[in-house]
Amino acid sequence: MKVSIVGTGYVGLVTGACLADVGNHVLCLDVDERKIAMLRGGEIPIFEPGLREIVRANAAAGRLAFTTDPAEGARYGRVQMIAVGTPPGEDGSADLQYVLAAARAIAQHMDGPRVIVDKSTVPVGTADKVRDAVARTLAARGATHAFSVVSNPEFLKEGAAVEDFMRPDRIVVGADDALAVEAMRELYAPFQRNHERLHVMDVRSAELTKYAANAMLATRISFMNELALLAERLGADIEHVRRGIGSDPRIGYHFLYPGTGYGGSCFPKDVTALLRTAQDCGLDLKVVRAVDEANERQKGVLVGKIVSRFGENLAGRRIALWGLAFKPNTDDMREAPSRVVIEGLTARGATVVAYDPVAMPEARHLYADDPRVRFAEGALEALDGADALAIVTEWKAFRSPDFEEMRRRLATPAVFDGRNLYEPAAVRAAGLEYHPIGRP
Repeated sequence: MKVSIVGTGYVGLVTGACLADVGNHVLCLDVDERKIAMLRGGEIPIFEPGLREIVRANAAAGRLAFTTDPAEGARYGRVQMIAVGTPPGEDGSADLQYVLAAARAIAQHMDGPRVIVDKSTVPVGTADKVRDAVARTLAARGATHAFSVVSNPEFLKEGAAVEDFMRPDRIVVGADDALAVEAMRELYAPFQRNHERLHVMDVRSAELTKYAANAMLATRISFMNELALLAERLGADIEHVRRGIGSDPRIGYHFLYPGTGYGGSCFPKDVTALLRTAQDCGLDLKVVRAVDEANERQKGVLVGKIVSRFGENLAGRRIALWGLAFKPNTDDMREAPSRVVIEGLTARGATVVAYDPVAMPEARHLYADDPRVRFAEGALEALDGADALAIVTEWKAFRSPDFEEMRRRLATPAVFDGRNLYEPAAVRAAGLEYHPIGRP
């Protein structure tokens, strides 16, 4: 099948590469000429494990191509996937200008029937707006091409997006006509050989499913973070509590790890967009609102612990920081807890020396004009002469450090672990102060 994809970010590029990898011919469109030049040269503008290899292999095989020409994209594929950004507006609602611009561009240049697929995370009712934009543009052209609008939200985890796409646990399709559903079944057939993964529903239910899924996962994270705060007050160990409740099959262990709060391009944006959608309907989602508020508070917990140890004035203090990306296996720092930690420390006069296995280029760009933020060549090098270590991202490379070497390098042997990576007794046996989350 020929497929056109508008947008080459995480969702668009992963989708295009994986569809090409099972035999489809895919044309990816982006208005960013620099990004398309990179992709044509075999490089990718994001870090995602396994993605570069798939992009290069399928481009070499002639199944994956890239363009900046909207007309070429609209005329190429029977299936047109829109995978552009939906950044939050000032009121928290999702900004649909790029989605609707893509829809109008498709309608302006399409030369036959099309199945137009909303792959971007969009509020309920977006498909209606896309359908209206396409219909109006076709009418202005005097064209009568048939088209369908489908909601096909993505459920990809950054850092495991290729694996998630190739082995999905579900494929949600919202469509109103049988021909569109049949096209989607054909497209996803290679991913359903073991068992049926396609969940067909009405368009609005599909749109809501995406927001509901992310809000539920965010709820679990904020719930555990609040319990961690309570555990500290009570002298309980949140890790024991986590294992105790996670062993209940009705609950499970996923997304029950306390830490420094969630971040990234999805959870914060989608939670606020869901709140705004409900507000527009005259409904206050009290649980979801509490999830958002708890997360904002949690991002400041690590700085609070450092301030409790060293005082409000951190002038002259040097703090090592391990982990800049919002999660492991990505270079994405959007809404990352590390940014809140850095801001909280530098605002009190501290100098931050940071290290991340992957996100350093992005961090250097973000903090290029801030002399209070410096970068180390390695994790241990960041510790040299530091008054404390703050661990923000749970990279595997941080899980089994040499505690004796850490103590020798740190000026003050204090570790503030925002991800509960270590057993407290082992850290303290090496002569280090250990300040985890929700543990006595």
